[in-house]
Amino acid sequence: MKELLDQIETLTASFRKDAASQLNKGNKAAGLRARCASLELEPLLKRFRKLSREAANTK
Repeated sequence: MKELLDQIETLTASFRKDAASQLNKGNKAAGLRARCASLELEPLLKRFRKLSREAANTK
């Protein structure tokens, strides 16, 4: 789970940087990178939700 959280944190930081660059500077390429990062985050967040629920149910 630690590795998963690290992946989510890394992708989130990348997404935030690129999204801010698009918003503040109008950088279209950064917008594309932010959209790609959001698509990569989705399955990771779903996996986190699954693992989190399993951990909560075992206690």
